Amino acid sequence: MATHRRILRELEDMAKDKTSGMQATVVDPSDYTHLEGEFLGPPGTPYEGGRYLIDITLPANYPFLPPKMYFKTKVWHPNISSQTGAICLDTLSQKWSPVLTIKTALLSLQSLLDAPEPSDPQDAQVANMMINNPTEYRKIAREWAIRYANAPRDLSASASTPVRAAPPVDPYAGYKKDDVENFVGMGFEIDQVVAAMVAAGVPKGKKPTEDQANSILDKLFS
Repeated sequence: MATHRRILRELEDMAKDKTSGMQATVVDPSDYTHLEGEFLGPPGTPYEGGRYLIDITLPANYPFLPPKMYFKTKVWHPNISSQTGAICLDTLSQKWSPVLTIKTALLSLQSLLDAPEPSDPQDAQVANMMINNPTEYRKIAREWAIRYANAPRDLSASASTPVRAAPPVDPYAGYKKDDVENFVGMGFEIDQVVAAMVAAGVPKGKKPTEDQANSILDKLFS
């Protein structure tokens, strides 16, 4: 089954990736569509040093529909429900694309912790506090990170968070930068992506179709 192969490739990619810090494992070996993701809270935020667990359910027609994700770890954040862990993030809804992966979705969640959007909240109480009393918001967010995500009280004693390297500066060979970097975000080099797009028959300056995107992924993961 194509979905099964796709998921296994993505899990293998994350297992080999030593820089992004994104992890995902199958919860039940008999059900590869139910995963648990994990990442560390980003540095310089109240969530720094915390270990955040994400419940991931993949639909039968993944990657054409986005994964369903929620925070298993309680977190005080305007775009995450403090009660249920539900997430407000357009990458997991209308802006999802089949070229995105479980790893890029987890990276988006880590970035969400770094850049909250209180104007588009999932948790109105937290959003109001962030806007009207940011000091109290940061205080509670840090207390929750310590209590629920096992973040250290003394950040100087915590292990350093892996830093993701910026993509190399190479020509895009006539393809749109955003289209190429969708694949670069999965951990591939720009020249690898460009070669796969050429092999998949994507015209220069054109966005890959869904069939072409799947062909690109097959070539990149092969």
